[in-house]
Amino acid sequence: MSSSKSLPYSTKDVDYDNAKFRYRSPFKVMTQALFTSSIRHDCGRCSLGKLLILLMIGGLTYLMVMHKGSNPVSSDLLDVGFIGKDKVVAEGVSKFGRLWRKPPRLPPRLSPDEAHNITLNADRAELSANSEWISRQGKVKDAFIHAWSGYKKYAMGFDELMPLSRRGIDGLGGLGATIIDSLDTAMIMGVDEIVSEAETWIEEHLMERINVKGQVNLFETTIRVLGGLLSAYHLSGGEQSTVLSASGISVSSKGAKSEILLKTATKLADRLLSAFTSSPTPIPYSDVVLHDSSAHPSPDGLSSTSEVSTLQLEFNYLSKVSGDPKYSLEAMKTLEHLRTLPKMEGLVPIYISPHSGQFSGNNIRLGSRGDSYYEYLIKVWIQQKNKLDNQVKYLYEMYEEAMKGVRHLLVRKSIPKGLVFVGELPYGPEGSFSPKMDHLVCFLPGTLALGATKGITKTKAIENNLLNADDLENLNLAEDLAKTCFEMYSVTSTGLAPEIAYFHIEGFSEGGLDGGNRSSEYINDIIIKHNDRHNLLRPETVESLFVLHRITQNPKYREWGWQIFEAFEKYTKVDSGGYSSLHDVTTLPPQKRDKMETFFLGETLKYLYLLFGDNNVLPLDKYVFNTEAHPFPIDFPADQE
Repeated sequence: MSSSKSLPYSTKDVDYDNAKFRYRSPFKVMTQALFTSSIRHDCGRCSLGKLLILLMIGGLTYLMVMHKGSNPVSSDLLDVGFIGKDKVVAEGVSKFGRLWRKPPRLPPRLSPDEAHNITLNADRAELSANSEWISRQGKVKDAFIHAWSGYKKYAMGFDELMPLSRRGIDGLGGLGATIIDSLDTAMIMGVDEIVSEAETWIEEHLMERINVKGQVNLFETTIRVLGGLLSAYHLSGGEQSTVLSASGISVSSKGAKSEILLKTATKLADRLLSAFTSSPTPIPYSDVVLHDSSAHPSPDGLSSTSEVSTLQLEFNYLSKVSGDPKYSLEAMKTLEHLRTLPKMEGLVPIYISPHSGQFSGNNIRLGSRGDSYYEYLIKVWIQQKNKLDNQVKYLYEMYEEAMKGVRHLLVRKSIPKGLVFVGELPYGPEGSFSPKMDHLVCFLPGTLALGATKGITKTKAIENNLLNADDLENLNLAEDLAKTCFEMYSVTSTGLAPEIAYFHIEGFSEGGLDGGNRSSEYINDIIIKHNDRHNLLRPETVESLFVLHRITQNPKYREWGWQIFEAFEKYTKVDSGGYSSLHDVTTLPPQKRDKMETFFLGETLKYLYLLFGDNNVLPLDKYVFNTEAHPFPIDFPADQE
């Protein structure tokens, strides 16, 4: 384009942002014309009348341009341009400019009927979605009733049901573990008939059994029986506080048996305390003989690290509601002792000696015997952090260090599709890495999410600037691991996960050991060895889906949970009553193992029910779940309860 020709200016191009062709204000055009053209040279000879005429012509020109332009010059800019003796003129022009401006183009308005229809359709869609999840929640409740019916019919009073043999078995000390593990689930679901049946059995039989029964495992009895009694005590209205109102649960038998539940829990805990008081160190013995309140170590003399560190939520809560501090004092001594021991980037071996108080061996893993050590670091801190003395901050620091160690030493990606998983160090950090991941490790996504936001939603935590870099990294890892845990289900022929999986990594691969679902994208990433293909109706994955749905509010976690529930219904349900674990999840039809674990009613079905339900029931910023899914209220100062 020749420089002598004028630029093809059009008001349609005012938003075009190019340095060679930029919009100039009409005011600037006018003033430059006045003061740079020949008019400037003749101005001295003009009379006052001519000058006024020129000013009037310029003003009219300005108004015409402003009327036609699609992007009028703001009055603020005009005020700046006429500072001084002409300020009054500028203000007047500004007012005229506002009068002549075109009104902004508004979006088309909807008629009242159209607006109402859009709102109505949105409400219907939301109501339909809610109705679907309420219906699915009802199906989980039906499954719980079916499981209980088989237990009640064939195994009432025994620890567990063998649904194929239609009989009971005592594998946990003979305290009727399924009854107590199921009680708060029935309360949460509002199945009053089962609540009444369970409470009646506890009142009539449990105290006597505590007096006469023999050896029980300290850990299993604490998390299932003591934890179940205490949670049911709270949910039945045992505490004289406003805390229960925050649970979102209505129990029609409120208060009816609460004192019996607390009395029985206290009696049991007094027997269990011998595991602490009999040991020469703060590390308790693994086994207790109930009838004489004695305790002894396991045959090899060692205790599991996870077992000695997964007692504190229960004993702390008992001290609170009983008013006797001895339970909490004994249990917390163990964590305080563990604080002093050497660790490897916050990670610890899976065995510890009650005789020496020291860790034994170098085996590091987050599966069996290691898992809930890390879980209770953050959960006990959450339970106790609001106390005025704040003496448990060290637990949060131990948790933070441990999660950094997990990310650095244990997290890998599979090939070829890159599933994120947590492996093991059987010989410590200096030994080789094993790409083995127990289903038990699937507790970790929920724990990571809980540790990041402390139970509130991710959105709220971000809005209030409560997440640091480590929190965000842990949240991302939580979501990645939850995906892996779900794929451990969907990669198999049954849609149910094996007890243990291995992952294909560089230098480790075994052909012919896939999950059987050839349509799975991850069929070549996940390896399932023959001895690891059983499914025990475990809860860890659905536990994490529940927590992640509460925190991220992402509906995919509900959908994943529903797929898992459907697989349980299809392959583990026993028509005569109950559900059964499976021998091999990779074959169809799968062979049943004839065992219904107590945690299927106490954890798996409870977490699925909560996953599909109202987020205000047992909110995670007011309740903390023990490792057997028994909820306890978080300690708040009295004026905050």
